[in-house]
Amino acid sequence: MTHSGTRSAAPLPGGITSTSIEEFDLGSPETFARHDMSAFWRTVRAQRPVYRQPPRDGVPGFWVVSRFADITAVYRDNVRFTSEHGNVLVTLLAGGDSAAGRMLAVTDGQRHRDLRNVLLRSFSPRVLQPIAERVRANARRLLSEAIERGECDFARDVASQIPITTICDLLGVPKADRSFLLTLTKSALSSDERHTDPAASAMARNEILLYFGDLVEARRSRPGDDVISVLANSEIGGVPLSDDDVILNCYSLIIGGDETSRLTMIDSVATLATRPDEWRRLKEGDATLAAATEETLRWATPTMHFGRTTVQDVTVGGERIPAGEIVTLWHASANRDERVFDRPDHFDLGRTPNQHITFGHGPHFCLGAYLARVEISEMLAALRDLTASIQQTGPACRIYSNLLSGISSLPVQFVAESRRGRR
Repeated sequence: MTHSGTRSAAPLPGGITSTSIEEFDLGSPETFARHDMSAFWRTVRAQRPVYRQPPRDGVPGFWVVSRFADITAVYRDNVRFTSEHGNVLVTLLAGGDSAAGRMLAVTDGQRHRDLRNVLLRSFSPRVLQPIAERVRANARRLLSEAIERGECDFARDVASQIPITTICDLLGVPKADRSFLLTLTKSALSSDERHTDPAASAMARNEILLYFGDLVEARRSRPGDDVISVLANSEIGGVPLSDDDVILNCYSLIIGGDETSRLTMIDSVATLATRPDEWRRLKEGDATLAAATEETLRWATPTMHFGRTTVQDVTVGGERIPAGEIVTLWHASANRDERVFDRPDHFDLGRTPNQHITFGHGPHFCLGAYLARVEISEMLAALRDLTASIQQTGPACRIYSNLLSGISSLPVQFVAESRRGRR
């Protein structure tokens, strides 16, 4: 690999030097469990914004892109980059994604556009608008119950329930199965435990696929008005979607529909509990719900990276990357890029503009972004209206992953707002 300019070995923030960057194994969850990566990403953006992590322990090397402008440029370029070899490290490093060309997230070109248009029948803002009222009622009910108990685990008792309920309603998943599915989604791409066998994650992914296989068969014969029925009875170019097409996209929807909203909600409560000035801005209306929602999404950045593979030689950030290389795009860095965000390490609920890339960018922009924003906004509104203060009562437990960032357990106590003060 070549790198423009001279590398400096002088100590940089957090004790990191430009020559020690490659020692951080971004393919390992242990790296993120052991280190606060803020100083690492500041150093990378400043010194080596595009670099190649070398192969180690039999695992292929891959390119790391850390600046906002470079990442968004890659996302927009669906000619020289493809998602069909996988879009996260777990599949990219394994040699590919078996769902390529069938699951929306790892499909490109005309097939991607056609499949996205099918899904938009159920996920456009116009169609989802009636869902917002159900989300609002659910958020306020769960938070009220937590307030009445006096103390709760916000991650388990509140945040875990809202997104999974919403996406399961849309998919038509029976209520009796939802706790089971939540357990699987929390294991599929991350772990609450540091030493969980990776085979458990693979088993969880397979369990989700098998579960939806049964539902798809049922909806083909007895369709309803849910998303599975829409997919199971749709055609592209006159050809019906196969069982595998439908099952794989249900898998993607249940994972994506749960993780971003849930982890952002949890992070917002943990953050507000330690920032009374920002909590006051939310309570007093100095920060709008729309702006607060965008800032909590930027701040949490629950999906740390996505990835692409080069299909031809390309230059990114001054670095020449050959065809056939894995390129990882780090939202965790881009959403703190000093070139885009003023005081990026400051949590500012009134931040505007706020063009974060938590939902990605370009043709693969998250299909469920509108729904996630509704869920997070309604939770912030419920916190503002129903609680006077938030107190964290015990240590938070973080998930163990090289893809997702967030908290799996957050003990808190909510002090109830006086009845007269409620809106």
